[in-house]
Amino acid sequence: MKKILGELIDHRSLTKETAHEVLVNLATGKFNLSQTAAFMTVYMMRSITVEELQGFRDAMLELCLPARFDQPVMDVCGTGGDGKNTINLSTLSSFVVAAAGQPVAKHGNYGVSSACGSSNVLEHFGYKFTNDVDELKRSLDRANICFMHAPLFHPAMKNVAPIRKELGVKTFFNMLGPMVNPAFPTRQLVGVFSLELARQYGYLYQNSDKDFLILHSIDGYDEVSLTSAFKFFFNEGERLAEPADLGLPLIKYEEIKGGATVEESAKLFTNVLEGKGTNAHNNAVIANAAMALYCVDRKSGMGAAVIKATEVLKSGKALEAFKKLIEK
Repeated sequence: MKKILGELIDHRSLTKETAHEVLVNLATGKFNLSQTAAFMTVYMMRSITVEELQGFRDAMLELCLPARFDQPVMDVCGTGGDGKNTINLSTLSSFVVAAAGQPVAKHGNYGVSSACGSSNVLEHFGYKFTNDVDELKRSLDRANICFMHAPLFHPAMKNVAPIRKELGVKTFFNMLGPMVNPAFPTRQLVGVFSLELARQYGYLYQNSDKDFLILHSIDGYDEVSLTSAFKFFFNEGERLAEPADLGLPLIKYEEIKGGATVEESAKLFTNVLEGKGTNAHNNAVIANAAMALYCVDRKSGMGAAVIKATEVLKSGKALEAFKKLIEK
């Protein structure tokens, strides 16, 4: 590790093979805590390369506990790490997508740089995390959505979890999160915290068999925030879009700010599903769910996806999917 750190500090990058080897060694505890923290810190100060990202991703997928399903599932997930602390848009959107008919295998974790990640909010409502594939299949049958708490599927990451928590800021593991869903989804909506990372994701996903759509709002969000224009990369290329392209109004950051605690975030979460959400909250959820549905069915267009997402949210179907997921 000393040699690798020296190379990184001298602004050299790792090959795909070396990145793969380093992550396997990190995961299996071959480096001490100080070396691990130093390695993670490097990527807070310099950009990750496509080769490094690919090597880390391949190692994580190699080490994970896989969860294979019979039907084609989709993940709706963000990297986090944008520092914006919005309401739980990707998680809320997942229930809209599931209720719209697309099976969802949601990959998530506790918040690191935000007050409340997807695992925090579901745990608050009494959801019991599991890596039992049969139980996850029952969730899909019951609710058209299952939730995979990342630490249960990436047990090798237990060596880095305490360091991530203590650092409390985004690390390259945020960049990897959406790429290492153990269900190996064939469809994926990914929100990322930087335009550079969006391009790298786009490059890697173009060389896969996934239907994908990668989102980044120009003012820094890892989702469609509706606070600015947003860029998206998908199978056919890339596009810059405005909220108006979705038939939705521009909003301000304060209107989609999340809670300061898990309890506050959970209240905002249920308000949206129960039809008590603000217009801004509803529109932001609809925008992200619509982009996921557009990823699944691009022929019908974004307008049709917005209409479908709106109907599902406002009819209570998304709430029903949520209740079915968390029921004992």
